[in-house]
Amino acid sequence: MSRTRVLRPDEKSLALAAAILRRGGLVAFPTETVYGLGARAYDAAAARRVYKAKGRPSDNPLIVHVADEAMLADVVRRITPLARKLIDAFWPGPLTLILEKSARVPGAVTAGGRTVAVRCPGHPAARALIRALGEPVAAPSANLSGRPSPTTAAHVLRDLRGRVPLILDGGPCRKGLESAIVDARGSRPVVLRHGTLTGESIARAAGAPLRSAGGTAPASPGTAHRHYAPSCRVILIPPARVRDGGFVLRGAGLIHRAPWAGRRPAFARRVTGGAGAYAAALFAALRDAEAAGVRTVYVETVPDRGVGRAVMDRLRRAARR
Repeated sequence: MSRTRVLRPDEKSLALAAAILRRGGLVAFPTETVYGLGARAYDAAAARRVYKAKGRPSDNPLIVHVADEAMLADVVRRITPLARKLIDAFWPGPLTLILEKSARVPGAVTAGGRTVAVRCPGHPAARALIRALGEPVAAPSANLSGRPSPTTAAHVLRDLRGRVPLILDGGPCRKGLESAIVDARGSRPVVLRHGTLTGESIARAAGAPLRSAGGTAPASPGTAHRHYAPSCRVILIPPARVRDGGFVLRGAGLIHRAPWAGRRPAFARRVTGGAGAYAAALFAALRDAEAAGVRTVYVETVPDRGVGRAVMDRLRRAARR
């Protein structure tokens, strides 16, 4: 098994990371959402190495990360008026746009489709890496396929030790959930994956109501397969059951916001604050419950609105069996 180095993203380590990418290798790096596993976006062989390292299904596209709008122009055939509005409002940030891909983007990145998912990450280390390389980076989350997404370098190392030569450690991710994905090819936005950037905010910036995806939605990263699941079973419970202690934990784990007065579980993580705080802590808490050795973790639900829609999307996928 090859060695995996973990380095802080400074000038020297960024140059090393760019050199690895130029040779067709892989590098894990921080974003404001989750850590990404990156390869050169214009290198089909490198993209296939990403799929192999993660055990990712080949029909699940990668997200292309750009450092700025000038780089975007080489990735897509056309920046639509809707895309322009959303870029002006939210880039750099946790928003991925679906647009028609340019001829430079290989099918290995887009799962053979004619559209590409592209975003400009909000983390300065991510943009610095892309600039050091001088071209876009294709990157899904830096975890084994189906596992909870990594929000620290330690999470990446746990999943991908020996599978990636370098992890850039930029500290914990601020947002903690993957980016929202919006089909921006038409005149009205279509949300294909919810994120911490809410549908209401997207509609306001677009100046148009959201449109339903219907049966014409393009292939979108992170939506077609079971995701976000630790090895322990995930059971969702409403806040009222947490407050009244109306279930028996029996050595299981508990991730919650409401006060808990029942018998102490084998693992417990309480997150105070709103849905945004819960989102930021969720994947780390799921991984910690797994590391604690519990076979079942009960997770408190949140209202299915605003950021809560993204939280509940991830929790339902994690609980799917």
